[in-house]
Amino acid sequence: MDLVSIHRKIYEVRGLRIMLDYDLSDLYEVETRALKQAVRRNKDRFPEDFMIQLTAEEVQVMVSQFVIPSKQQLGGALPFAFTEQGVAMLSSVLKSKKALQVNIAIMRAFVALRQYALNYSEIANKLSELEQQYNRQFADVYDALNYLMNDKQARESFEARRPIGFSPLPSDD
Repeated sequence: MDLVSIHRKIYEVRGLRIMLDYDLSDLYEVETRALKQAVRRNKDRFPEDFMIQLTAEEVQVMVSQFVIPSKQQLGGALPFAFTEQGVAMLSSVLKSKKALQVNIAIMRAFVALRQYALNYSEIANKLSELEQQYNRQFADVYDALNYLMNDKQARESFEARRPIGFSPLPSDD
């Protein structure tokens, strides 16, 4: 089980990174029905910051974006969505060697995603700093270029204008 295949099964819903019950049941090699049943039996272990149930609208959006299969393939039930903490809690509910191995791999995937997000924000901040620094250094150059462009436009529009006032008639000499 590689991290890339797990990364593809981590989605963002309601600002949370989550994994869906049917993806987890596939990884754990158990039926989705059995996974949901184990969760329902241990509902007190899965508060809202560990697990949410998707709404019909959220499912429709995910289906329309080809993130998940059609609603018929979900069995008609709204899927459970587990946060990182919820996935960790699943190992205490699904007590098998496979569940333990899968949880370790999933935790590594979540950590890698978090590290990627940190690196991305660091790079974005650095680019913003460089942009501000160079914009300040070249502000005079930008101002001069704008002045020259505006001055040229002003001269061209002055020359292209239709003159008004008195114009002498041509002489018949």
